[in-house]
Amino acid sequence: MKVACVGGGPASLYFSILMKRVDPSYEVTVHERNPAGSTYGWGVTYWDDLLNNLRAADAESADVIRENSIRWDSWVTHVQDRATVTLSESDEGFGICRHRLLDILADRARSLGVQVEYGREITSRDELDADLVVAGDGINSVLRERHADHFGSEVAVGRNHYIWLGTTKFFDSFTFAFVETAHGWIWCYCYVYSDDHSTCVVECSPETWKGLGLDQASQADGLALLEKLFADILDGHPLIGRANSDGTANWLNFRTLTNRTWYRDDLVLLGDAAHTTHYSIGAGTALAFGDAAFLVNALQAEPELGAALARYDRERRSAIRPHQKSARYSAQWYENLPRYIGYPPIQMIALLGQRHSAVLPHVPPRLYIMADRVMGWIGGGLGKR
Repeated sequence: MKVACVGGGPASLYFSILMKRVDPSYEVTVHERNPAGSTYGWGVTYWDDLLNNLRAADAESADVIRENSIRWDSWVTHVQDRATVTLSESDEGFGICRHRLLDILADRARSLGVQVEYGREITSRDELDADLVVAGDGINSVLRERHADHFGSEVAVGRNHYIWLGTTKFFDSFTFAFVETAHGWIWCYCYVYSDDHSTCVVECSPETWKGLGLDQASQADGLALLEKLFADILDGHPLIGRANSDGTANWLNFRTLTNRTWYRDDLVLLGDAAHTTHYSIGAGTALAFGDAAFLVNALQAEPELGAALARYDRERRSAIRPHQKSARYSAQWYENLPRYIGYPPIQMIALLGQRHSAVLPHVPPRLYIMADRVMGWIGGGLGKR
């Protein structure tokens, strides 16, 4: 079988690794449109259950990923100057530099005989000589968009604005910080991904974003303001951004992508080309790896390509549905932050840990807290993002 993967992200690279492990005779090529080493982004976060799954599928790449990751097992939450709460012995989390993760996967793929090509943009299925084409080219997938009606692609745009930043501050715990301004609340979540850098994701409502002037500020001015707002947790360390071509800051609204189906003839979607889940649950990388494993398993279970892709489509879309629901509720929790932020800090932080709940949006938070005293719904701390 000849397989062409479009897009050099975690989903495509890991799929290529698993395919070659299953059968070294497969001809697998990964096409990445950008030059080697030009990936964007800061750190990637993942959890101990993903690491266990990676070890079961390909222990060699899993061990290198773990060796290059930074571990944490505690959470710190700052709510203005009202409280700082630390929860220890929570689920074990890890951070790794996105650039390093891609290098590890590409090196492993090449060691197994995968051809990894950089600097070539694929815009049509017709450009590829392959029995199977895997579109792992992200939320803006060109291959998917050519057949958007067939795939049933839909995008829901989130209300809040957010920006991915880096910092030289080493956060030894996963850290939340909520700061009240004259224009409303602004908050961030920070996690370490190397010995000298951490990721810092900042989010706020559109009213706060405009009120603070972040919609008009240059990259430099915006970072200076954010450094001032989050001075208590940054300890004098700078924030590092990636400006747009016109010098403005790269603020975004999260786009949740869904598709009615994930395959068309011999073209199949993988990772963010098939689905996206809000960053606040930290599941994007794990879901990309999971997509790769499900697709390889389906291809091995079904001798006929159409049946294999149908099986992947059916089983994987069903498997990720709980994650999609959790992500939707988590995003809505932050979009409705004023509903929760006024409670005493311990209660507010407990509600933060329950932001994935399908019940919480439909009952007054105080009743949810009261029910916890009887049923123990909250009590368990923040849990996973």
